[in-house]
Amino acid sequence: MSRRICLFGGSFNPPHVGHVMATAWALSTLPIDALWWVPTWKHAFGKDLAPWDARLAMARAAVTPFGDAVRVSDIEGELGGESRTIDTVLALETRHPDVRWSLLIGADLVPELPRWKRWSDLQARVDVHVLGRAGYGDPGAHHAVTLPDINSSAVRASAAAGRRDDLVPRVPRGVLDEIERRGLYR
Repeated sequence: MSRRICLFGGSFNPPHVGHVMATAWALSTLPIDALWWVPTWKHAFGKDLAPWDARLAMARAAVTPFGDAVRVSDIEGELGGESRTIDTVLALETRHPDVRWSLLIGADLVPELPRWKRWSDLQARVDVHVLGRAGYGDPGAHHAVTLPDINSSAVRASAAAGRRDDLVPRVPRGVLDEIERRGLYR
């Protein structure tokens, strides 16, 4: 039987407790053996991102409590260029032919899917698991659980304003340490 690994991609700019909750849900409920966070190297839709090394460090800090069940992959940094999920999956299939890949996305991404490179090819290659997010889509539509509306934009705004008390409930401790140590989002 092949190993089943679910990919959870995103800019992780920065990672927040919503990402951690999604990870816990996926590991607890999906038919997977592991979950890999895949930080975006260069956002395909042109979003500004914190430096790559900072986002990798924050992602690794966020997943520490999950031990070996969760890994942060730097595959998109190795591939370079604009990050496209289909390219990442194809590269991973070549490197790990014994793995059955799936994909975890938030409901907030569903409207963007038709704009994704070779979306229909990607759907044919991987199972796609959609996790509900408060404020996105029909709250009762096909989602067993809906995560609270915590988003990286609000976290960045709080960090830029120096509102540490706003960050404490929204980001894992290790991520907050990295934000403060590196002076991110100021």
